[in-house]
Amino acid sequence: MSSHSGAKHILVVEDERHLSVGIKFNLEAEGYRVSVVEDGKAALNLLEDPEQEIDLMILDLMLPGMSGYAVCEAVRNAGNDIPILMLSARTLPEDRTRGFDVGTSQYLSKPFDLDELLSRVKNLLKHFTRRPQKPTAIPIKFSTYEFGQAKIKFDEYELTVAGKPVSLTKREWELLSYFVENEGRLIPRTELLENVWQMRGYLQTRAPDQFMLRLRRIFEADHANPKHFLTIRDLGYRFVANPEEAADLTSQGSEDHPASEDPAQD
Repeated sequence: MSSHSGAKHILVVEDERHLSVGIKFNLEAEGYRVSVVEDGKAALNLLEDPEQEIDLMILDLMLPGMSGYAVCEAVRNAGNDIPILMLSARTLPEDRTRGFDVGTSQYLSKPFDLDELLSRVKNLLKHFTRRPQKPTAIPIKFSTYEFGQAKIKFDEYELTVAGKPVSLTKREWELLSYFVENEGRLIPRTELLENVWQMRGYLQTRAPDQFMLRLRRIFEADHANPKHFLTIRDLGYRFVANPEEAADLTSQGSEDHPASEDPAQD
């Protein structure tokens, strides 16, 4: 099958030339459009190019200068939700866990079977729909907001915690504003994925847990024992601005578990 203008665009980030050439050849034979780069910096530059719409990235873990972990984390920090298939000769459980923690969609060990690679690519693309980026979900009811030691100016994208200025990524602002808008309400994981990430809610991803952990590190006095950003096991998430006033909400059998304590993929 030959490629065409409407083909899905796949970015292959692999420094082993013989491997990248083989992957590119077989993906193009399946009708995909393929771009190949050999390092993380080049991959990030291509992803930032508004004229290059990437639908999926195949990312090698061991890259010169910038590891696949760092590339994946940078992509997610930029708010990019494209599927990422990480390739690695490392097979230890902690390597896979770290890959999922930084936002990879799937992990494929080298050496791999070509048919399995193509199958994974097909399925990742099947469940990913590129959608127009929505504007940051700034709360309508107020432009400023305070809780704990945080003071937020949503209209100016300014945040201080304990009097010190803090910078947030685009995705962190979106998630924070969504929580503030829904303060006190149990928010299912599917709702967050659909309304903040613009992803289909049934997809398997650790992204919400990753970002909850980041928000805890920024806002919680003790991020291992959060009082504001809560994960309710098997149900979803809850933001509590005033924990003392909402004590009854967290004492009805709900159990909070920081994302860092549960390395298994959901």
